[in-house]
Amino acid sequence: MGMRAFIIRRLLLTIPILLGAVLLVFAVTQLFDPFQRVSLYASDITKISQADIQSLIQQYGLNDPVYLQFFHWIQQLLKGNLGVSRTARQPVVEALVSRFPATAEVVLLSAPLIIFIGIWLGIQSALHRDKIIDHITRASSIVGYSLPSFWLGILLISIFSVMLNLTPPPGRVDTSVFLYTEMYNTGYVKYTGLYTIDGILNGQLWITQNALGHLVLPVTVLISIQIALIVRIMRSSMLEALNKGYIVTAKAKGLPKKEVINKHARRNALIPTVTLSGLLIAGMLNGVVITETIFGLNGVGQFAANAALNIDIAAVLGFTLFSGMIFIFANLLVDISYAFLDPRIRLE
Repeated sequence: MGMRAFIIRRLLLTIPILLGAVLLVFAVTQLFDPFQRVSLYASDITKISQADIQSLIQQYGLNDPVYLQFFHWIQQLLKGNLGVSRTARQPVVEALVSRFPATAEVVLLSAPLIIFIGIWLGIQSALHRDKIIDHITRASSIVGYSLPSFWLGILLISIFSVMLNLTPPPGRVDTSVFLYTEMYNTGYVKYTGLYTIDGILNGQLWITQNALGHLVLPVTVLISIQIALIVRIMRSSMLEALNKGYIVTAKAKGLPKKEVINKHARRNALIPTVTLSGLLIAGMLNGVVITETIFGLNGVGQFAANAALNIDIAAVLGFTLFSGMIFIFANLLVDISYAFLDPRIRLE
């Protein structure tokens, strides 16, 4: 099977999974009576009249049979209507869209570093098994993974922002950048919502520099905490690959060590690491709650946590659907990556 056919087949298989996720979220809404479900579409149901409540019930078909309610709900979903968040006092979709760039910005910077550094350290640890570099790598990864992220974040802020004044205080950007991009009529255009990218696209490199300065500490925290899993999985996979028969045969034939490691062992050892990396990125894109809260990033994770604390049903259900979509597409990308690493998978 060719690569194109494989991708098309995986895309088709994704459709029923998406429908399953949508159906599951809809099923949760059926746990509430029509009057409770009205609260999904009103920021504060206590401030609207009984007539308005009845109008909303009629508008969204909340008294209709379940199959019609599902049809109406899908219609609203396709229009981007997931209800109104009481926490954000705005539509759920707008709340998620406005906060996603903050999460994406820190993830796009930290995830590649976590993956590539983790893979390199895992390979080096496997190649130098039971030597000093192996011991240091394993010990460092275990210590980093064991540290509470809130404690490490507060510690880094205390040292580098307060004591040494080397990094800016918590927040996505300085007040001057916020005023320039949000308040003043400067012609600044939000192409992506990411200050690091939009600063470049607007020809304002000082904005990019300022945003990068604010991301140094949160990226450091995420790398310190998340890299351990990549290192351990890559190390164990590499050790297993190095003991395979085809590797022993390749060495016996006199192939250069570099070719054996890079072309044969590493390629096969990457498969389980790709799975973990895909799920890791998907999980981070769903929000890194503690890191976002400590560093004042105001991303989707912090929004979801606040929504849960305030029993904001519309926001929680919207975030659940958003989270499911990310994991579904992350698994799709992982499957496609598998096919690149091991062409035999296309034949399955």
